[in-house]
Amino acid sequence: MNRITTRLLTLSVLFLLLSCNAPGGHENTVILMKTSLGDIKLRLYDETPLHRDNFIKLINDGFYEGISFHRVINGFMIQAGDPETRTVPLGISADSLNTYTIPAEFNKTLFHKRGALAAAREGNDVNPEMRSSGTHFYIVQGVLRSEEDLLNAEARINSDRRQALFYKLVRQVADSARITGEQLSDAEIQERVALRASAFLAPELNYEIPASQREVYKSIGGVPRLDGTYTVFGEVLEGLDVVDKIASVKTGAGDKPVEDVKILKIKIIE
Repeated sequence: MNRITTRLLTLSVLFLLLSCNAPGGHENTVILMKTSLGDIKLRLYDETPLHRDNFIKLINDGFYEGISFHRVINGFMIQAGDPETRTVPLGISADSLNTYTIPAEFNKTLFHKRGALAAAREGNDVNPEMRSSGTHFYIVQGVLRSEEDLLNAEARINSDRRQALFYKLVRQVADSARITGEQLSDAEIQERVALRASAFLAPELNYEIPASQREVYKSIGGVPRLDGTYTVFGEVLEGLDVVDKIASVKTGAGDKPVEDVKILKIKIIE
């Protein structure tokens, strides 16, 4: 085998290995969501590969076809992804978050601007790791934000992060005591949690909304209080008018639309 042939074979093998190591092979994925009120085109972020690839798998499996937007709050967001909405009668709130979960993928460059696609999740008390629901997602509608709104959002974000840390440490201390057979009262558990938490609660570790994102919230809107606590994994490219249309429908108990708004089909177009 001559030197040129050997070199070509080596390059071919290297290219194959690099291709196999690419994260899911789904870079720059664009999807089209057809709803009963119009079409929404979205891009999935490569910076959140676990959420991206999970969403693509659900699309390819046809999971979302026939599922309804079960929670709609005008000025906030539209939420879908609950398989129970295929069978639960209209007017009854279906909101099961007991599907599988995936790890949070927080990225400070990805935030809850108008049109952001993000994953719903259970609360901090039962989900201190802030893991995302495997199927539930929401699209941010949001409103324009003032500087006061942003300061309040930062306070809310940091409160949520401290709460999640507290629940996480309580679980760790209780689990450790159970494994070692140590009997601890609630007061003793909280005392140990307080000692561990102090290192993580310094003021300099507080979350702050970057200046560039503050301008986006002031100019196009969004929901900044969810940043850093819910995973954003995509954004709307076209169809914000459809998001507004869905967000403005009449709702009843549990913020469920009175008239069903369904996802008819989702497909990958790029």
